[in-house]
Amino acid sequence: MNDDTSTDTAAPVLDLGPAARRVAGLLDAIDDSRLDGPTPCPDYAVRHLLGHLTGLATAFRDAARKDLGASTALPPDSALPVLEEDWREVLPRRLAEVAAAWRSADAWTGMTRAGGVELPGEVAGAVALDELVIHGWDLARSTGQPYEAGEADLRTCAALLAPADDEPDRGGIFGPPVPVPDDAPLLDRVIGLSGRRPDWRPED
Repeated sequence: MNDDTSTDTAAPVLDLGPAARRVAGLLDAIDDSRLDGPTPCPDYAVRHLLGHLTGLATAFRDAARKDLGASTALPPDSALPVLEEDWREVLPRRLAEVAAAWRSADAWTGMTRAGGVELPGEVAGAVALDELVIHGWDLARSTGQPYEAGEADLRTCAALLAPADDEPDRGGIFGPPVPVPDDAPLLDRVIGLSGRRPDWRPED
């Protein structure tokens, strides 16, 4: 007899777990000497990128739960992110929480909010995945670590990032795409769509 009385039986649209775990797996190699280093995000040092990851994981966790409070109301570019002293404990926990929150089928239905923007749950989930994948690459590249992403995750990101014919600037949310050869690896093409150079290095 199955004792599972949960009514949440439908499968979630996407699994954010692998992307969240990839980001978490980068953290142990980041010592304090790297925190002021540059990142592919022009206004962010590594500490700001880590602070942003903590904030977005919290915001998208709450967006999945439809817990629409202060964490989901603040636009991400309102101020430079602040990295708290206990980030080494908090960020891995937040990454696990955001992945768990989006495993609920209810997270993908109805409307929610993230970054002060109202949007359908299924769109918010795709944006959350994209944030984890792209900023995971940012963090890996900034700290000299290898980075890979699953093909399904990358295809979701590519679909989200591709400029629409009627909105070539994508609403000003992303930078202009960087041209990347059509035969380049899918990760490089996605990074180019996000407005980053796939060959970026900290010394650039």
